[in-house]
Formats: sequence, structure tokens, C-alpha cells
Amino acid sequence: MENTINKEFHHYQAAHCENGVTTSLLKNIGIDFITEPLAFGIGAGLFYIHIPFVEFSGGPAVSYRSMPGSVFNRTCKALQIPLVRKKFSDEQKAQDFLDDALRQHINVGCQVGVFHLDYFPKEYRFHFNGHNLIVYGQEDGKYLISDPIMEETTTLSPEVLNKVRFAKGMIAPKGQIYYPKHAVDISRDTIEKAIVKGIKINTNFMLNIPTAYIIGAKGIKYTANKVRKLRDKVGIKQAGLYLSQIIRMQEEIGTGGGGFRYIYAAFLEQAYDYIPKEEFLKLSEDITRSGDLWRTSAVQMAGIFKGRITEQKHFYEIADRMYEISDLEEQVFRKLSKIKLK
Repeated sequence: MENTINKEFHHYQAAHCENGVTTSLLKNIGIDFITEPLAFGIGAGLFYIHIPFVEFSGGPAVSYRSMPGSVFNRTCKALQIPLVRKKFSDEQKAQDFLDDALRQHINVGCQVGVFHLDYFPKEYRFHFNGHNLIVYGQEDGKYLISDPIMEETTTLSPEVLNKVRFAKGMIAPKGQIYYPKHAVDISRDTIEKAIVKGIKINTNFMLNIPTAYIIGAKGIKYTANKVRKLRDKVGIKQAGLYLSQIIRMQEEIGTGGGGFRYIYAAFLEQAYDYIPKEEFLKLSEDITRSGDLWRTSAVQMAGIFKGRITEQKHFYEIADRMYEISDLEEQVFRKLSKIKLK
């Protein structure tokens, strides 16, 4: 392995991995205006789904984000930035393609599994394949890694990088890599149109998708109804494990429920700088309140998991809070849908 160091690369820390990778890849080719909230909002990253027929690590398969890769795709397309995205069935071809990109000093985004990332603390290594990081070079037989949720850059051996790029299981990454081809001139009008498009897509996600009883605002109520009946149905111990999985998906995997709401609130504030609609600022406050409610809900679920609170009324309280979140987020996106945008 030859040394191929992109000395111009700059590491950016972020709250969420794919937002951070998107922001970093674009900033490193000279797209200076982009921020993590803008990438998240333009990329329509806010989401909710509860898949009733799938379990993940012994608990419900719930997600607060759109599919891995979609934020990068939608952001680049909305800003008219050409991009490259590839998956591989052959591990050697995947490594050769990556090595060739690095020789050209191209910073490459990768979707990976978390379980074998040896720079993660052991308690954070579990079977989740939707993590994102950047490979920006090779040095002394190792790959140089910029993981946006880490304070500093790090390294991975070829063996470990190959293992995480081809992790097995749900949403297997299949060696997936992606990057912007090159910088383009982006006008203010293009940015404004990208913001509008992102808002419209996200509004559709939260309100209008078919089978909406498990998706968007209605999906949150679906989970609430499950929580409400949980104690009587499976017993307190199993109910605690079920809720612990919701907490993990909400608070540990890519900032989850509350964190994503705070990022979207920041997006609406930054959208106001381009499209000065006063409603954006009010709705930013509302979605921040939703984030607070998600965080409060997680604390109460943790109390049940740890055995501090175990009565049926506590399950009702969590469910009622989720109903409140659902109603609040539905109102936010209905109001967003009625703002006269471009």
C-alpha cells in the first residue's frame, strides 16, 4: 500500500454521521456555504418508521432518519452537484476502486457497519450497518479515516475497513462508496430552490406516504400504541428490553429522535436566512419542543429498563408523550406545507 495523503483535507465534527460526511465532502471541494443543518434539511433527513415485522437486536425496528445515503444523494442533486455512488459484490474490486480514488486525492464517503470499528468504545459496537465515514488517504499501511462524530481523525487497517464495508445483515453496505465529482458554482437561487424541495419532500415523508400508519407522524402513534400495551403483553422485564432498543435507536444511533429534531430546527432557522418567512422561526421553536419531548421520553423509558419505575401508569405516560410528539410534528409539517414557497 502506497502513501496517498490528501494534505488539503480538513476534518469537520458533526452531530450525525451522514450529515457530517455530506457537509465535509462538499466543504472539502469548496462548497463553503453548506452546514450540517442545511445538508440535513435539503437532503430531507427527518423521518420516522416502525417496521412491525422486523426486529433489530431483540427490539423493534424503528428509525428516525431516512435511508442511509439519501441525505447525500438528495443534497447533491438539489444543488446540481454531480456525484459518484457505487456498490460492489467483489471485495477486492471494492478495495481497488477505493485505492484508485485515493491516488487521485479524492475523499471518499463509505457506508459501514459499526460492530468491527475498533476506534469505537466497545459499548457502542453493535450490529448496525448505517454508519458513514470518510476515507481521505493511506499512510504506513493504514487508511486515514475522518469519522464526523469523532473529535479527531483516526485510522483503520485494510482488514478492518474491508470487514466494516462488507458487514452482513440488515441494510448491508455492500462496499458502498460515494463522493461528489467536482465543485460547481451554486447560485443563491439554486440554494433557495434546494431548500424548498427538501421541505416538500420531508413534508411528504411525515404526512403523506402510503401505509402511513407505520411512517411519519402516524408511525409515532403506532409505536405509542405498542408501548401502551407492552407491560401487560410481555411482562416488565421484556418490556424494559423493548424500550431499551427504542432508546438505542433514538439516542445512540446517529443522534436519533431528539437530536434530529434539533438539527431540523436549526435548518429552519438557516432557511430563514435565504427565504425570510417568519413561519420558519416559529416552527423551529415547535420542532425544538418536539426534540425536548423525545429526550424526556427516552429518560422515562430508561427508568423502566433500569427497574426504577415499573407501574402501568408509566407506560401510559410514555405513550401519551409520544401521542403529543406525533400531534406536534404533524402540525409542524402541515404548517410548513401551507407556507407559500417558490
